[in-house]
Amino acid sequence: VQADDGAGESDDDADTETDPTEAGQNDVPTENPFPGRFPAPSLDGGVEWFNTAEPIDMRDLRGKIVLLDFWTYCCINCMHVLPDLHYLEHKYPDNLVVIGVHAAKFDNERDSENIRQAILRYEIEHPVVNDADMVIARKFNFRSWPTLVIIDPEGNYVGYQSGEGNRELFDQVITEMLAFHREKGTLNEEPIRFDLERDSAPPTALRFPGKIVTDEVNGRLFISDSNHNRIVIASLDGALIETIGTGQIGWRDGSFEEAAFDHPQGMVLAGDTLYVADTENHLIRQVDLAAQTVSTLAGSGEQSRGRLPGGPLLATALNSPWDLTVVGNSLYIAMAGPHQLWKHDFGSDVIGPYAGNGREDIIDGPLTASSLAQPSGITYDGGSLYFVDSEGSAVREASVDPDGDVRTIAGPHDLPFGRSLFEFADIDGIGEDVRLQHPLGIAFHDGQLFVTDSYNHKIKIVDPATGECRTWLGEGVAGNSLDPVQLSEPAGVAIAGDSLFVADTNNHRILRIHLQTKAATEFVVAGLEPPQQSGGIAAFPAAAVGLPPQQLKPGENLTFNFNFTLPDEFKLNPEAPMSCTLTAVAGQSLVGADSLDQRMEAMVDHDNLRATFQVPLAAQSGNGIYHLQVFYSYCKGGPQGVCRLGNATWQIPVSISAEAETDA
Repeated sequence: VQADDGAGESDDDADTETDPTEAGQNDVPTENPFPGRFPAPSLDGGVEWFNTAEPIDMRDLRGKIVLLDFWTYCCINCMHVLPDLHYLEHKYPDNLVVIGVHAAKFDNERDSENIRQAILRYEIEHPVVNDADMVIARKFNFRSWPTLVIIDPEGNYVGYQSGEGNRELFDQVITEMLAFHREKGTLNEEPIRFDLERDSAPPTALRFPGKIVTDEVNGRLFISDSNHNRIVIASLDGALIETIGTGQIGWRDGSFEEAAFDHPQGMVLAGDTLYVADTENHLIRQVDLAAQTVSTLAGSGEQSRGRLPGGPLLATALNSPWDLTVVGNSLYIAMAGPHQLWKHDFGSDVIGPYAGNGREDIIDGPLTASSLAQPSGITYDGGSLYFVDSEGSAVREASVDPDGDVRTIAGPHDLPFGRSLFEFADIDGIGEDVRLQHPLGIAFHDGQLFVTDSYNHKIKIVDPATGECRTWLGEGVAGNSLDPVQLSEPAGVAIAGDSLFVADTNNHRILRIHLQTKAATEFVVAGLEPPQQSGGIAAFPAAAVGLPPQQLKPGENLTFNFNFTLPDEFKLNPEAPMSCTLTAVAGQSLVGADSLDQRMEAMVDHDNLRATFQVPLAAQSGNGIYHLQVFYSYCKGGPQGVCRLGNATWQIPVSISAEAETDA
């Protein structure tokens, strides 16, 4: 670990390699192998905390080893660090506290709700603070994403390491640090429990859907239901055909019922075979739709490190494949991790880089000399490959001629010192005057490119011939309205007939947009349910408070009244809606199905800390057991001060009959 005040590189592709420190070979070292250099700065200055009921003070963590993860949720290298953090916090559950310090790159990433969605999407289990104004980052002299900072049990700053791939380094440091502080008596080994955002997330049929593929000939739509770790096949009129995968995170080949994925993203259909970018398994999977089986086409199951030349299909490590397209007899892969396009010729036993030198930037030129920046969507127009470089906010073209070039159609390129990576906004125009914000999806149709300008919450159209870019759909702010159409970080797009299908990722839905009128409807897959175990979000929080049976007289509504007790100096946030979700634990007939499992807004008396939630009754008598979840925000110093997200859950048995003494 480097004992310095900050990190090294100045871009978000810091892959600094450092040899493990040679120190303390004894089980109980007599000298501190990692002496602190100075008291660690405070964590004051963040605008909101997540995965914790209250802001964290470094003084409350004395006796614990603290690992700070300076990250931003767009960054592929930051995503690659998360499995290492998960490993460490589960290996040292009573000794290590990981805290994510979210220091945003893109403007969209400063928004607390967007960070909360990213925490849910990446299934993060440790506290995270939104350092929107870079207050904490400046205290720690932060310079690059990702950077890990380690603090000892006495509250002293020890050192940092930038980049990914440092699990073994920190594992060794933590082991030696534990031995010393356990012997010294400065270790607190009492477990700490945090309130996780996922405990208040209601179940949804789709969970952060990533990409979609249309099959107009056979009337099918394929959805990568990414956080449910499965592929959903539906008819174009919304009937459920198949689900592929158990919902559990894993790597397993076999039948549709046996197969397992890990957050799949892009897909492409070739005949009766669906190819899938199994992103967090670092694999390419192939689905035989006729035989209803899944097998592995490429990847060793390990994430590649560095710039590899490729090699045998099943012996070559891949690095976050994000999207796929087929041209003739070749499969092209948007390989986000190494900032390259890769290629596999069907029938051969090899796979390897096709375009991009592995350096993260937006530099045009010959295929192998060009620089890419986290390619996340790819398509083909019959003559050229088109792809979106999400970290460079650019739409680009790559020749299918191996002697051809990469050129940027819309967005910044060829700027000195990596400046192209930080030129983003929401500006329509032509060519290099265009500014996007982290585009993730792209599809070709009728001479135009449809692009999901994800962090601008829009769909844009780009003319590949002229480079002209214009907004086609979206308000520029996150939302879920259908009129006008609002989106929230859309990631995938596909066309069938007169309809554009959009994976509206943070809204957990697919939208169907009429290409001429832009009229929007939600594409609902009839009968689709969340998997029994999706490897992440449980249907209900574990901490539901049981209430005694409620005996009620018939009425028009089932009414819930609740009072809040907040910490001193905190008030309910008047600018944030308070929502409730009612879910039946078992069979019932009291409440209509359209009132269950849906977030609905409560009526709030902010001054008296009271709220009311009503659900129309469908029957005048009967029984039911319900989980009522309430989601709210409360702040200290007003909505611009320190705000927290809260939730409460009750299990309520309800019986309605004419003999009851209390009105419903």
